[in-house]
Amino acid sequence: MPLAKFIKEMTQSFTLHPVAAHFSNGLIPVAVLYLLLTLYEESPFFEHTVIHLLVIALLAVPFSFYSGLREWKTKYKGAKVPVFQKKIRLSILLLVAGVLAATIRIAVPDVMQQGGLLAWIYEASLIIMLPTVVMLGHHGGKLSAGQRSERFR
Repeated sequence: MPLAKFIKEMTQSFTLHPVAAHFSNGLIPVAVLYLLLTLYEESPFFEHTVIHLLVIALLAVPFSFYSGLREWKTKYKGAKVPVFQKKIRLSILLLVAGVLAATIRIAVPDVMQQGGLLAWIYEASLIIMLPTVVMLGHHGGKLSAGQRSERFR
């Protein structure tokens, strides 16, 4: 496929929401994996990767949230169905847990080495993010499948 044709097709079909959502939803499980490796190996190198992945994922969350709200209001006319309410609540939970974890880690760079309550809150915040992105993806998949079956049109 020639480059010009590829670029034209991309600009005509590009949708921000799935790109932003899949970006953060892909990084968060990897961050949790590195957190578990940190706990197992007690290596600060794995934990450094956790904060990098977390910050990059957090940068995508506002784009995903905004674009999801925009699509909900335009494509689905702001329909007050449970799946959208769940996605909004889960998105807020994701953002709060991510910001809490990042804030703790940035404020106390050696939080994992120090241990204690703050380390537990940091770990719990990261671990909570994993089922949150799974459920966001699950509900997004339900919407996609519904859209393909003309259910929401």
